[in-house]
Amino acid sequence: MATAQICATVTGRTTAELRTRRDAVVGADLVELRLDTVRDPDVAAALADRKCAAIVTCRPVWEGGHFIGTEEERKRILSDAIRLGADYVDIEWHAGFDDLIAASRGRQIVLSLHDFERVPSDLTQQLKTMRATGAEVVKLAVTASRLSDCVTLLELGRTVSEPTVLIAMGESGIPTRVLPARFGSCWAYAGDGVAPGQIAVERLSREFRFRNTSARTAVYGVVGRPVSHSVSPAMHNAAFSAAGEDSVYLPLAAADFADFLTFAEALGVEGASVTAPFKVEAFETVTELDVVSRRVRSVNTLRRVDGGWAGCTTDVAGFLKPLERAMPLKGKRATVLGSGGAARAVAEALGSAGVRVSIAARRADQARETASITDATVAQFPPLAGTWDILVNATPVGTYPDIEATPLPSSPFTGELVYDLVYNPIDTRFLREARAAGCRTVAGLDMLVAQAELQFEWWTHLKPIDGVMRQAALDALHETHDLR
Repeated sequence: MATAQICATVTGRTTAELRTRRDAVVGADLVELRLDTVRDPDVAAALADRKCAAIVTCRPVWEGGHFIGTEEERKRILSDAIRLGADYVDIEWHAGFDDLIAASRGRQIVLSLHDFERVPSDLTQQLKTMRATGAEVVKLAVTASRLSDCVTLLELGRTVSEPTVLIAMGESGIPTRVLPARFGSCWAYAGDGVAPGQIAVERLSREFRFRNTSARTAVYGVVGRPVSHSVSPAMHNAAFSAAGEDSVYLPLAAADFADFLTFAEALGVEGASVTAPFKVEAFETVTELDVVSRRVRSVNTLRRVDGGWAGCTTDVAGFLKPLERAMPLKGKRATVLGSGGAARAVAEALGSAGVRVSIAARRADQARETASITDATVAQFPPLAGTWDILVNATPVGTYPDIEATPLPSSPFTGELVYDLVYNPIDTRFLREARAAGCRTVAGLDMLVAQAELQFEWWTHLKPIDGVMRQAALDALHETHDLR
């Protein structure tokens, strides 16, 4: 199959605005002109003076679009697009416009099906029936609720030989958008979130290195739920690029850890970062472990080995690196908020540095379990004033988009230093309130970069180029929060 292309989806309130946005597209091979979004659809004007190939689409409301006119009006728009020489015209399979397909003998036609709820069980038969119409391209866009839903498209894509587009919409479907050729697709739709899970053209090209991937490219990713907020793809893809590695790193939104394992086996994923809530499950799955992971019973990094997965945790060393720069640790008292895999790694790190550690969590039973694993004690939640020198938030509370949340909405900050593992946003409410109370602070970005650099080295046996991963993380966070 030829190299997959990028199709930029373009919308507008008017035809004039649609043309302006069309002409502003950079880095795409073709554009999809969404005439259903304009209030004055003018096919001739939309196509005139175009700089690249164009797909004319006029999606009705009943198929997830915006067109509210009659089907006769919509059919006229699509017929005009065929007559006026649009490179492609998108016609919904359920529209019943078979005469348009027949009149063009299928040429220029993208016959499409969209399911915004599920992956239909009869998808293979639907593809076969749609292909029998003679349409030049068949497009199936379904909704993935789990990573393994993508496996259905992966297996289907291996059977196609004619132009096809297979898309899994939603966060779990992102791999189908980043790696279309792996899924048998002739192009990937990109844009500013016009469809669930859609990625902007510039990000697809720059961050995910769309033009530089092939069937031989090694696949890595961050597995968790949710992962759309993660800047790990930006960091690792920048490091792979700087090192000249033929690898790509994706967000992998899994329903559960077994879901990830199914997907990883089908796609041949080489390694993964593991984030909440799967670090403990990952530990229970791997066949090879480092000493630290055995002690904390938690894994944040996986690498494929014969017969399964090797696991390690880079959280311990990654956590300590910025903290040791901030203050001497031996003999200090630390309270860790949380009881999951991250809290275990933090407690282990602090204990190894001579710190007296206590665990404070909303659920006392989980706090006791984490404390017993890491030789820590259990503290009251919320922790009492004067009981800590170092306070660490090892929960996801305060992560974007819930940026006004805090793990301690009413407790006083009476110690020396507060460390928040949340990195998105860079400066959390938790840290701001700690500084206002006179505490020194350490941001989660410092740990994120340190542990990611260790992951990269474990996978590739190469040290990442200094500063590359940190700058990529900063750039991604700035874009997320419009801080430029």
